[in-house]
Amino acid sequence: MEFSYISHLECPKCHETYSENEINQLCKCGSPLLVRYRLHDVKANVQKEDIASRENSLWRYHEVLPVKDQANIVSLGEGMTPLVPLEKLGKKIDVPQLYLKDEGVIPTGTFKTRGASVGVSKAKEIGVKQLAMPTNGNAGSAWALYSAKADIKATIVMPKDAPKITRKEVAVAGAELYLVDGLISDAGKIVGGLIEKEGIYDASTLKEPYRIEGKKTMGYEIVEQLNWEVPDVILYPTGGGVGLIGIYKALLELKELGWISADKLPRLVAVQAEGCAPIVKAWQEGKRESEFWENSETAAFGINVPKAIGDFLVLEAIYETNGCGVAVSDEDLLQVQKEVAMTEGNFICPEGAATVAAAQMLRQQNWIKESDKVICLNTGQGIKYPDSVSLENIPLLQPNQPING
Repeated sequence: MEFSYISHLECPKCHETYSENEINQLCKCGSPLLVRYRLHDVKANVQKEDIASRENSLWRYHEVLPVKDQANIVSLGEGMTPLVPLEKLGKKIDVPQLYLKDEGVIPTGTFKTRGASVGVSKAKEIGVKQLAMPTNGNAGSAWALYSAKADIKATIVMPKDAPKITRKEVAVAGAELYLVDGLISDAGKIVGGLIEKEGIYDASTLKEPYRIEGKKTMGYEIVEQLNWEVPDVILYPTGGGVGLIGIYKALLELKELGWISADKLPRLVAVQAEGCAPIVKAWQEGKRESEFWENSETAAFGINVPKAIGDFLVLEAIYETNGCGVAVSDEDLLQVQKEVAMTEGNFICPEGAATVAAAQMLRQQNWIKESDKVICLNTGQGIKYPDSVSLENIPLLQPNQPING
């Protein structure tokens, strides 16, 4: 039985096909490329029941991942993150079946690890020696660390205001780190110039086809963790949107494999911040692509992406599943971050908190029903964003000073 049933790369816009045995970036029409598999062969050779006995990592789904030779896998044991019921908070906001898919417990502390593991593994397989990418922080740290393990040189450019912890992760991994006085879009222009000049492998979001394959395993895991049943709603914090695109891709593959019912798919919700909501605005206006969001700003730094190259794929996922886009305020998401910690004991990241805040909003609007099974994606550890929590008004005691009360 084959380790991977990868077939080819395909452009979702013009449907041009490319070989997965060589380096390919964007389609000649400018669109991201998607990985296609011989799913009929997977269906004939693999049963969903076979998965349960496999290693507890995302590589348990190796037939629908792009690495053909197991020796090329670069792994730190990532995947199979917990699906945690938020019972007390769910009761409070009248969503009794509220769950948190917690990516904070994965190596490097965020869901970006999934894309790094699969992306770096495939880069190794096709002979990449150096890669470069812009990042808001977490993707850069994950790719830097996995590249170090793979003996691939990494050049990472990020905004100078990116979380300090992610900057340090890139530095300690030995990658080339550059900071830019601007946004991720500015970092992207600098990386683009470097790639054009030096011919380095472009690991930018959706400019290589394999990051999405790592991210899609969140969709496979959610369904497997629910005993191969789909939830009613999945809420995802959306910046570049790769995670949402990946989950939608996983659901379509699962449907074609016959591993889930063909009757319905979960309604997918793109959650953004009010200070940077190009996808939400496009959805509200019924458009298929978004416009650049000027002067974007949010405490949820990971979703501060003014214009995503895969915006049309995010919007397609929303439209095709009868989902929606929701923008939440920084005030609300930071309050929910605190509430989740105080209620459920989970210190989630601001982006993850935005999905819980959005679930509450949608329940109040009755878009989410009381009977719905709802999954919120927490994409990373709250501790990676220490500045999101204020320590003002904390009492300072002198030695031997008693506590009153």
